[in-house]
Amino acid sequence: MNPEGRNKEGAIGGEEAPCSSLAVDSILRIGTAGLIWGLCFGPYGAGLTGVARASFVAKSAGRHGFQFGLFAGVFSYTRCGIQRYRDRNDWLNALTAGAVAGAAAVAGSPNWKQVAALAGLASAVFAAVDDHRSN
Repeated sequence: MNPEGRNKEGAIGGEEAPCSSLAVDSILRIGTAGLIWGLCFGPYGAGLTGVARASFVAKSAGRHGFQFGLFAGVFSYTRCGIQRYRDRNDWLNALTAGAVAGAAAVAGSPNWKQVAALAGLASAVFAAVDDHRSN
């Protein structure tokens, strides 16, 4: 419990789980969702048949699983770290973590407008979700 009397996210039996454990949990859960997404929607963009189609779908599933998992891991680890540093569980943690995760997702892009747009979008979405969840 923090000084305000609220449980922190990740608390297990009164003790906090390490941020790395929360990040790994997020990576596995959301990465699996990305893998399933790639398996379900990969065949629609293929336009191929046989082994070439199977290869395309496998690559699509792997790419989506990795990207989804990376985003979730960065978000969870950053949010947890900020929460522990600030000793508060509020929307500002999700806002900052969403911006970091959004920027990390498109960090290799040469288009900085795209980086800023995705960082801002992710930041706003996660802050809204976190604020809605806490009310």
